[in-house]
Amino acid sequence: MKFGGSLLASKGGVRRAARVIATRAKEDQVVAVVSALGDVTDLLLRAARDSKHWKESQINLFVDGLRDYHSRVLRDAGIRRAVEGSARAEALLEGLRVTLLGVSILGELTPRSMDLILSFGERLSAPIVADALKAEGLETKALTGGEAGIITDGSHGEALPIEKVARRAVKRRLNQLVSRGVVPVVTGFVAATENGDLVTLGRGGSDFTATLLGTYWEADEIWIWTDVDGIMTADPRLVPGARVVRELSYVEAEEMAVFGAKNMHPLALGPVRLSKIPVRIKNGFSPDSPGTLIWSSQKKSAEVVKSIALVRDVGMLTVSGETLAGRPGTAANIFRSLADSGVNILMISQSVSESNISVVLRRGTLDRAGKALQRGLSGLAGSARVDLEPDVAVVAAVGAGMKGTPGVAARVFSAVSRAGVNVRMIAQGSSELNVSFVVGSEDAVKAVRALHTALIANPR
Repeated sequence: MKFGGSLLASKGGVRRAARVIATRAKEDQVVAVVSALGDVTDLLLRAARDSKHWKESQINLFVDGLRDYHSRVLRDAGIRRAVEGSARAEALLEGLRVTLLGVSILGELTPRSMDLILSFGERLSAPIVADALKAEGLETKALTGGEAGIITDGSHGEALPIEKVARRAVKRRLNQLVSRGVVPVVTGFVAATENGDLVTLGRGGSDFTATLLGTYWEADEIWIWTDVDGIMTADPRLVPGARVVRELSYVEAEEMAVFGAKNMHPLALGPVRLSKIPVRIKNGFSPDSPGTLIWSSQKKSAEVVKSIALVRDVGMLTVSGETLAGRPGTAANIFRSLADSGVNILMISQSVSESNISVVLRRGTLDRAGKALQRGLSGLAGSARVDLEPDVAVVAAVGAGMKGTPGVAARVFSAVSRAGVNVRMIAQGSSELNVSFVVGSEDAVKAVRALHTALIANPR
């Protein structure tokens, strides 16, 4: 069971998580994985970057604020021993203070220091959940991911497990504990190298921790506890009629993963897709609700489209000109220039005439990408140009039922057309699980609602 930070930080969240674990532990062996509380990871990230310019008094103030925040969560959970009285928590907070002070003195933030600073969020939350479990009468032990056996390479910020070593270590360590009736509470996001250096697993790290542990330990199921009912057919803030998707295949979940904070990161789905262990997304506020089941089945349903997704904060870049046509290596030069400037591409479209290539990027990287391409294409004749459009959004229809079903694309674009929305760019992979297109930002919500009505609320 993995518990998200927003759930743990909510009123009564730690106690609620402890009761869920305690109830299940009466029937099964349980391993818990916890995220940092609330927005603590974001606070640590900003502190890590700002500490190069901070004075010692500012660092002390930041650490005191974290102490107070975690103390409030403990008191809310009904745990008598506050963080101030916890030797382990105080040692962690002092370690954080010293690390930030070191960054301040050196005026330099290394990847290793960044990982160490970010690790404190989960390392503080795991003992709190462990204490709450003790209050429920369970024997428990708080562990870092490395202590639980997740041994990785040394890629700070995006570490990957050393498969054979980690599998053996996780199985041995967890079985040592659960065989004695101990419930391990493991830090998400945080792992360790073979030398014992702390590293982090990057985006979706806590979910990744849960799926790695579940796979290596050979769990029956992996439950991801959040503050929502499951994966939705659309963002309910945009579409009031959105509902929970009861079942998804692994590949559908991977397609949807980029489109919402409550969905799992594709990296986290990798281990379970291979091991075929079911994953359930469940709501900690209503634990009896079924939530969303992600598993190996890829059944078609009446709804050939499972979800309508929206990605904001993107921009479109188009390279065009007759000098691009028939010139080998032009696309390679474009993508190499973007890669060299550290820009990630979200979507690609090229006309068969080869006279233009369009890509979708995160909006914050758009200007950098444009400048990089101006330099990279400077050797071409003057008619090659780069156009930037920051005011766009990506809408996507996702579902395994689209594969091999005639007329889905026609229904997608007919619905959008009836809503008066102009489509700027289209992309669909050969898997046929995802049709994505670009619209103006002002039309994004209108497009999502039109598609949800036509393809999900009123499927034919």
